[in-house]
Amino acid sequence: MQPSTLKEPDRARFARHISLSEIGIEGQRRLAAASVLVVGAGGLGSPAALYLAAAGVGTIGLVDHDRIDISNLQRQILYTTAEVGAGKAATAASRLAALDPQISVVAHEVRLTASNVAALFSQYDIILDGTDRLAVRYLINDACVLGGKPLVSAAIHRFEGQAMTYVPGKGPCYRCLYPEGSDALVPNCADAGVLGVLPGVMGSLQATEAIKLILGIGEPLLGRLLVYDALSLSFDEFRFQRRLDCAVCGDTPTITRIQSADEDHLSKITELTAQQLAEELKSGREDQLLLVDVREPHEWAAGRLPGSVHIPLGTLPLRSAEIPDTVTPVFICAAGARSMAACRWFAGTGRAAINLAGGVGAWSSVFGAPPPPHDHDH
Repeated sequence: MQPSTLKEPDRARFARHISLSEIGIEGQRRLAAASVLVVGAGGLGSPAALYLAAAGVGTIGLVDHDRIDISNLQRQILYTTAEVGAGKAATAASRLAALDPQISVVAHEVRLTASNVAALFSQYDIILDGTDRLAVRYLINDACVLGGKPLVSAAIHRFEGQAMTYVPGKGPCYRCLYPEGSDALVPNCADAGVLGVLPGVMGSLQATEAIKLILGIGEPLLGRLLVYDALSLSFDEFRFQRRLDCAVCGDTPTITRIQSADEDHLSKITELTAQQLAEELKSGREDQLLLVDVREPHEWAAGRLPGSVHIPLGTLPLRSAEIPDTVTPVFICAAGARSMAACRWFAGTGRAAINLAGGVGAWSSVFGAPPPPHDHDH
């Protein structure tokens, strides 16, 4: 790492670190000289970033293009009720800077894509993955392998968390553990639910791993998948090895550059907040938009946006002809994940699509719960 250009670490602030022989003042200087990029300022990124800032990591980057929703506050401890609707990255950066004004916090309010990932990652020493989309996890992993960046990855689901660490040339990568996967097979927090304190445990573990890597102490989670079960309050460990046929870090890799199969498709997708959608509908564009609810029948029966039609996500490939060429569909689900999947599929057919960010939940928080459909609705 490069010598620190920051001020000498505050000996009073970091006294408990300095008193540890494994850290001391020299270790604290190493932390001050280090830079860590946290991808996803949500459930995992919140505790990870807070502890990295508290530890005195000199530069912390935050990548997140989302806005704070009321449903986030159950687990995303960087934010307050008064900040609902604000951008996550900028709000988180302000909170971390308030914790320690001497550190540098950079907000990257962008969606991570194949076109910007290499440039973003090149600015930091270590990458922390706190995302909830499998496709993005693969993108992050591939960029770290190809760019030679250490990666600390974690994931959460209901009451269970997983964590692993990748260091170039020293152990297997995420694709060695999970060669292939699909977002459709991995429910996110909005759909499956998650215990609010669970990401606090896993995000703290990510910060721990990053600090160990910076200091060169302890044994990182190389070739080890750490699994935490909150219900039994137990940790298990599963060892795995580098795959010789791994697509990105194997002996004859097939992934030799950052690429995304749906990169062109993403350019056809627009995301609107509930307020923005309401303004679009009032501006005279109502005839140009078609609200398409992709939730399951029982969700649709509980309430839907006026004027919307019901095409469950699983039936979209068979029923897409019901969406006229003269309109742009606005896909809607409970929280925005399934509707984004619908957007990606629809954009793959060559047409533009709009996603309602935060879904029906976000709409309800602004305008109240939508009414159930009438009996004659189909």
